Amino acid sequence: MKILTTVKKVVDVELNIHVKDGAIVEDGLQYVINAWDENAVETTVQLKEQTGAETTLVSIGGGDNTDIIRRCYAMGIERGIHIEDPALDKADSFIYARVLQKVFEQGDYDLVITGKQAQDTDNGQTGIILAEYLGLPCVSNVIGVEVIDDKHLKVSRAGDAGTEIVEVELPAVITVDVSINEPRLPQMRGLMMAKKKKIEVMDLAALGTSAEEIGCAAPKSEVIEFMESEKRSGGRKFEGDPAEVTAQVVELLASEAKVI
Repeated sequence: MKILTTVKKVVDVELNIHVKDGAIVEDGLQYVINAWDENAVETTVQLKEQTGAETTLVSIGGGDNTDIIRRCYAMGIERGIHIEDPALDKADSFIYARVLQKVFEQGDYDLVITGKQAQDTDNGQTGIILAEYLGLPCVSNVIGVEVIDDKHLKVSRAGDAGTEIVEVELPAVITVDVSINEPRLPQMRGLMMAKKKKIEVMDLAALGTSAEEIGCAAPKSEVIEFMESEKRSGGRKFEGDPAEVTAQVVELLASEAKVI
């Protein structure tokens, strides 16, 4: 089995993110592996350990994506592809899916594993659009994977009415939820060895395509502006006789909060 896993670099959401003039302030930002994609990597490595699968990872973005790829090497991924092209600076999910389609077609993969969504956009679209472009079956929101044989998987997904069990014929695309596993922490030895491993850097031309062919000139969606969330005002503390306090609270709920 040959597995292609996708990883996106996202801003570390644990940090304070500031917005100025409708854009995110880049100074001081740190980037990490998208949480759902880290679960996708762990799922891939577990399948490699179970079946001896060949594992390839692809990440699209700027030069610092190499740090993300090397961390995935330390987790157990064997081969890394870094797609870097200025034409992709404002790419949307459809464009990313077209790029991944080209990567898939060059590698003859049996399975694509992506995270369910990204921490920065929360769209949850790219993996599903990729499956549509490839004409492959797709199972989203996956919480468990079991290999039946070389051509079939038994996949559990979180559905609206409970867990759904789906048998999937390969090749296929699955998008995984964070509840599928607990990603391993890379060991120091693995991190040191990952620094020496080769990363294949490719642009659109190396993929056999162009910005025009994959739609960079007319993305279907575009981020117009970033806005900070409204800051909550401080709470109020009431002291005194319970009956009087209750009357004050009810009055404020009616006059200010307007919830009653």
